[in-house]
Amino acid sequence: MNCKRFVARQIEAIRRTVGREKAISALSGGVDSAVATALAHRAIGGRLKILFIDDGLMRQDEPREVKAAFAKLGIRVTVVPAAKTFFAVLKGLTDPEEKRKAFRDTFYKVFGKAVRRSGARFLVQGTIAADIVETKKGVKTQHNVLGQIGISARRGYGFEVIEPLKTLFKPEVRKVGRALGLPKAMYGRMPFPGPGLACRVLGEVTPARVAVVRKACRIVEEETARVRKFQAFGVLLSDRATGVTKGGRRAFGDIIAVRCVDSTNAMRARATKLAWATLERIQERIVREVPSVVKVLYDLTPKPPSTIEYV
Repeated sequence: MNCKRFVARQIEAIRRTVGREKAISALSGGVDSAVATALAHRAIGGRLKILFIDDGLMRQDEPREVKAAFAKLGIRVTVVPAAKTFFAVLKGLTDPEEKRKAFRDTFYKVFGKAVRRSGARFLVQGTIAADIVETKKGVKTQHNVLGQIGISARRGYGFEVIEPLKTLFKPEVRKVGRALGLPKAMYGRMPFPGPGLACRVLGEVTPARVAVVRKACRIVEEETARVRKFQAFGVLLSDRATGVTKGGRRAFGDIIAVRCVDSTNAMRARATKLAWATLERIQERIVREVPSVVKVLYDLTPKPPSTIEYV
């Protein structure tokens, strides 16, 4: 792929589609949304409003860090607090597909309100080829796929969607990010699911359970920072296990599964062969820093038959 040619084509396509209207970009801090936002900003400049929806499901300090990173690029990001809204719609849901669909509907309703308030007609988002493929195959419903499965954004939410990256897989998206001059820390980030940490909580998604997995994910990321891999994170399982308190008494606590995989385009993946010392450090830190956890497991399952994320 010729990245410069792709960038030029997409910039022209965005300008042609938006015309003299305004657009909003759905920024999450992940690679795909960051690259899509940079493309759209290059195309229409000040007529693009960038929103970061703080759904309460992001990584540690994500809203603040994303806003600061884009400010360095001269791009203003508005953070919209929406955690209460997302936790309310996820309350009581345990089925993975139901949780994904509830997140998707809420995601677009929140942006629909923002689009109407701003007078914009278009929403720019970082849908990529893998999102479309997995949704169409029924592997899992990606939150940012609508038209490809027969849902009209205009009729359902009041705006039209622009998806400049929908023909690309992750490695190509990273190349486009580099061609746009984004910092490596932005285009080289590990993938992060659209529904955020809701994909890493089995069972009901509550603020308390998200706080547990957020700490576990941070520890896994820190301890594998120098490991060459595609993705690494922790998952909070829905069951609980027997543990022993410091006083030697029986207790029930949380179980964290650690996931670290090698992949190129996320369509296939294999577990990374982490050093035993690394696994021990991860286990020791999680148990010490997240007191509710009594067991830490390492997931060896490839994709397929597993998926990379758990939800």
